[in-house]
Amino acid sequence: MASEQQDTMEVPTIGRGRHLVDELLAEADIRINGDRPWDLRLHREAALDEIIARPSLGLGESYMRGDWDVPALDQFFCRILRADLPRHIKPWRNAWRILRSYLVNLQSRGRAFEVGERHYDLGNEFYRAMLDSRLTYSCGYWREAETLEDAQTAKLDLICRKLGLQPGMRLLDIGCGWGSLVSYAAQNYGVECVGVTVSREQSAYIAEHYGHLPITVHLQDYRSLYHNHTPDEPFDRIASVGMFEHVGRKNHRTFMQVARRCLKKNGLLLLHTIGKNQRRSTTDPWIDKYIFPNGDLPSAGQIGDAADNLLTCEDLHNFGSDYDKTLMAWHENFERNWPRFADQYGQRFYRMWRYYLLSCAGAFRARHIQLWQWMFSDRLPGGVQRVS
Repeated sequence: MASEQQDTMEVPTIGRGRHLVDELLAEADIRINGDRPWDLRLHREAALDEIIARPSLGLGESYMRGDWDVPALDQFFCRILRADLPRHIKPWRNAWRILRSYLVNLQSRGRAFEVGERHYDLGNEFYRAMLDSRLTYSCGYWREAETLEDAQTAKLDLICRKLGLQPGMRLLDIGCGWGSLVSYAAQNYGVECVGVTVSREQSAYIAEHYGHLPITVHLQDYRSLYHNHTPDEPFDRIASVGMFEHVGRKNHRTFMQVARRCLKKNGLLLLHTIGKNQRRSTTDPWIDKYIFPNGDLPSAGQIGDAADNLLTCEDLHNFGSDYDKTLMAWHENFERNWPRFADQYGQRFYRMWRYYLLSCAGAFRARHIQLWQWMFSDRLPGGVQRVS
């Protein structure tokens, strides 16, 4: 993170009533106090200086305070990213963040439970109001779906079909969330499932709702699965859905080593993860501070490096544009159900969460970030037939 002095530096305006932010936003066809859905309505002029001085944090924090509004935040962010406005941020502003990500293991075992406590443990009722009936907190598959429920069911079934699940197999889900995949696989494919999560709320939810199914859940960091020895009962299949974003570049190789040790010969690993386009970049500072602490989106090259000489990439499927639809569906549910939670969470949380959902939708729409499903094997004879 930039130093405190850098975060609070004064930035002059360009002439009276005209600001550098006006010039930048014009490149994305966004006007301050314009009347289009993606135009910025300014309520506090000093916020513009803050946005220039502290681009990501300044933009997000000034929105959380109510300094500005945009009727269609998703369109606003899509335009900003399509115009590549972040390129105007001077490299030195992020130099310390980039260096820190290489020098410090921000996703160490000691930090592993932080994201669970701060994000996933907000309350099961809150997530139940926003997500589908299985509380699937990852990208849906919208190829033939018209509703969020159908898109998430299609995604779960796609994973099961890609893994070729058969009755009697054992499935390990690393980062199992509220149990959407393990419950679906146990109910529809007759497999025995083991899940791992760092969220106490998620672990309790699975125990309460799926105790009748052959599912075991461990509240632990993935690195504690089998340490440095081969398990007595390796798994036929492994899946990790929406968890690799928390692993971090310094631990990518460790994750693949753990998966390889836990996998039977000729077994398969499906890795479902958000990905970034550039290898040498860091997590958005606002997202890191307020939404996903210690997150680190992988690049395709980093994932390939992590699996090098351990596992063979059998298939790579990108359906990142489906995350735009998923996030917009979550946002619709969030807005509709917000009155139930307003007193508990407050207006600042409302603006923070709205900013999170819609800025991410805009990022996927702009193809600034991706959603990948990787299929890995231990050099499976004959390879894997593509499933879609």
